[in-house]
Amino acid sequence: MRSSTVWKPVGPVRKNAEIERLYLELASFNERIQELEKQHPEASKIEALRVSALALARQIDEICCLNVNELTD
Repeated sequence: MRSSTVWKPVGPVRKNAEIERLYLELASFNERIQELEKQHPEASKIEALRVSALALARQIDEICCLNVNELTD
């Protein structure tokens, strides 16, 4: 959930843009995984994409946590 109040105009705006970019990249990974699963359910590339998608999701979570910590400081 996004807040309508911006506490630090420069930092959060940059981080929000980064989060949005990462979400788009994650969505792209997920779409590609679905395509590969339909074409080749046992393909080894699917596992590599899943690992990349999980790493990206963790990165998004870390940035979101940093944003929350900055707002509470």
